[in-house]
Amino acid sequence: MKINTINKEEIEKFSKIAEEWWDPTGKFKPLHKFNPIRISYIKENILSTFNIKRKEKILKGIKILDIGCGGGLLSEPMARLGADVVGIDASNKNVNVAKLHAKKNDLKIKYFCTSPENFKTDIKFDVILNMEIIEHVDDVNLFLKSSSKLLKKNGIMFIATLNKTLKSYLFAIVGAEYVLRWLPIGTHEWEKFVKPEQLIDITKTCNLNLDDLKGFKFNLISDEWKISNDKSVNYIAKFIKN
Repeated sequence: MKINTINKEEIEKFSKIAEEWWDPTGKFKPLHKFNPIRISYIKENILSTFNIKRKEKILKGIKILDIGCGGGLLSEPMARLGADVVGIDASNKNVNVAKLHAKKNDLKIKYFCTSPENFKTDIKFDVILNMEIIEHVDDVNLFLKSSSKLLKKNGIMFIATLNKTLKSYLFAIVGAEYVLRWLPIGTHEWEKFVKPEQLIDITKTCNLNLDDLKGFKFNLISDEWKISNDKSVNYIAKFIKN
C-alpha cells in the first residue's frame, strides 16, 4: 500500500528553479500574473463562508495551510491579510526560499518540508489551499484524503488545477511551454491533469462537498487572468468539509 504522494522527479524539477520564485520576470512569471485572481477568489470566498465583516486584517484568526507552497507566493498575501499561515512543500529548496523571503518581509509564517500525509500537527485548519499542486503528485486520492484530515469540520479546501481536455493540452503545454515559452518545457504532463468530475468524485470520499466551481481565463489583450465559466483549461473548486 502506497503511503507517500511525493513524486521525486516533480520535486527535482521545481527545486532546480527554486531561486526564481520571487522574480516576476523569471520562470514563475505565469504564477505572478495568476496570483491576483487567485488571491481575490480565495479571500472573497473565505469572507462570505465565515461571514467576516471586519475591514482591517480581515483574515485575522483564520488558520490557513498552504500545501505545495513553493516559495510562498500565496502564503505571504494570506499572512498580510491577517491569517495564521503554515506552508508545506516537499522541496527543501522551496521551503528555504520561502522562509528567507518571509523573514525579510517580517512575516510570521511557519514553513515545513513535508507532504500532507507526513505532516505531524495537532492543528486542524480553517482553510486548506491546494493550488496548482494535484497535477504534480503521485497519488491524488491519498493526497486529498491526507489533506482533508488536516481540515476542520465546515472548513474550506480550495483546489486549483488543469482540466484534462484537448484544449488544455494545446494551451497549457503546447502554447505555454513550447510556443510562448511562459513555462519551462516539461513543467506539466497532460496525463496528470484532472477533470472536474473526477476531482468531485475523489473529494466525495474525503468528506468534502463541492460549494463552487469556476474557470480561469487569460485575456491576451488586457494581459491578465479573469474568473470565467469556461473550465476547459484552468479551474478552481471550493469544497466544504462535512
